[in-house]
Amino acid sequence: MRRTAVQVDGDAISYLTAGQDGPVVLLLHGTYWNRVWLPVLGGLAEAGLRPVAVDFPGLGRSEGELTLETATVPALADWVTRFVSAMEIPGPVAVAGHDIGGAVAQHLLAHDLLEVARLALVNSVTYDSWPAPHVARLLDPAVAGTITAEEFLAARRQAVATDLAGAATEERVADYLDPWTDPRVRRSWLAMAGAAASRYTLDLVPALRRSTTPKLLIWGEDDDFEKVEYAEKFSLEIPRTTLVRIPDAKHIPTENAPHRIARALADFFAV
Repeated sequence: MRRTAVQVDGDAISYLTAGQDGPVVLLLHGTYWNRVWLPVLGGLAEAGLRPVAVDFPGLGRSEGELTLETATVPALADWVTRFVSAMEIPGPVAVAGHDIGGAVAQHLLAHDLLEVARLALVNSVTYDSWPAPHVARLLDPAVAGTITAEEFLAARRQAVATDLAGAATEERVADYLDPWTDPRVRRSWLAMAGAAASRYTLDLVPALRRSTTPKLLIWGEDDDFEKVEYAEKFSLEIPRTTLVRIPDAKHIPTENAPHRIARALADFFAV
């Protein structure tokens, strides 16, 4: 596994990858960063795939900074097309998304921004499942503007520890928190939170119902916000969808069952 960067819109955009050759699997994160995909990269590479887990601008290890305008789902989806072009990734592209990254992935498919060969969602936002209450309060700029660095980091520490469930260790929590010690990354996170709106996924439902692209849902069953009931609804309403449930896992199941999830993703994408 290695971390490298590519220039997109004048910023050095960081991404994790593994393997050398093979079909690319594009992995998109949401309100965390590409660290959520780290546990499954090796398994995907061993299956003959080339996973590419990108950090959105201003998040994780990428340069740049998101604003309320550039952090919307449509804007991020447009940005992904520029990243794919900069990486010279040939189509069709296999795409997986976690959290808001899942909304971006759905948007890419529904609006034909990329030729999406297969779509996987891991505890993704869907329908009207989002924004979560702790994010919704930040839609008010007056509230977001009063949050101190100490308050921000304390809130994210609590969220990380909760979302990792049984995989939470002090070292792992600290690793997840590290990018947010940078004020620029905190501002980008607040922009993503402030741009959150369920209309972006609700508007996609008609197109997704017409889609014949194969889809895989992988879900931590104990997620407090992106509840498994939303995944069940999606799998019933959206054609060619399979649901894999991960027991005893919350919002970041890749940390709780990395081998099982890597195998499920590899079996789905390596066709």
